[in-house]
Amino acid sequence: MTYQFTIVVPVYNEEDNLLRVEKELLAYTKIATKTTKILFVNDGSKDKSQTLIEDICNRNPEFTFIAFKENCGLSAAVKAGFDYTDTELVGYIDSDLQTAPSDFNLLLEHIGTHDLVTGVRANRKDSFVKNMSSTIANGIRRSFTHDGMDDTGCPLKVIKTDFAKRIPMFRGLHRFLPAMILLQNGTIKQIPVQHFPRVAGEAKFGVWNRLIGPLMDCFAYLWMKKKYINYTVAKKS
Repeated sequence: MTYQFTIVVPVYNEEDNLLRVEKELLAYTKIATKTTKILFVNDGSKDKSQTLIEDICNRNPEFTFIAFKENCGLSAAVKAGFDYTDTELVGYIDSDLQTAPSDFNLLLEHIGTHDLVTGVRANRKDSFVKNMSSTIANGIRRSFTHDGMDDTGCPLKVIKTDFAKRIPMFRGLHRFLPAMILLQNGTIKQIPVQHFPRVAGEAKFGVWNRLIGPLMDCFAYLWMKKKYINYTVAKKS
């Protein structure tokens, strides 16, 4: 089968969620507006995640995986997923499934005229502390990047793969995907999507990750923006 769309699923100690991920993403492939496959990126999980991932991939040709030798962090997992994608379009969803795979179709409606389409979590089902820290962090990031995005932490995105592969690697990358597309003179759009409470496993980010870390990353982004090299090839042989 010729696939058009790859969904990257970073995994770190998500053994309690993976069978549900299999069920939901397999169901999505049946209704997807682009022929879709799934790429698990196991970020050095210490639980039974890798065994489950291999079982899922063995029984479903739409599923593949790469596994890190050790834990490298969410941004590394996302970037590796982009690097190993071989389809025209690449998407990203968290393995906690607090967003709905079916909403990828909403994003895909707009990817033809944009280079990145991201979800905005409507009626978020997170704790007050998590919501407030994310709101503050988004405000800080927006003041640095001027990307106009309200919720870059939303784990539901679709990107044209040639743009995704040109994104430079750095920690905190997953919060700056729209800004990194703008650096390439690309176009971005945000679309409201569903949000659900986490039903299994544990959140991997605390207040430090959502506030202090992103603030430090903003300064790294400003440095990168100043040094970023952008070019367009006019001819080649």
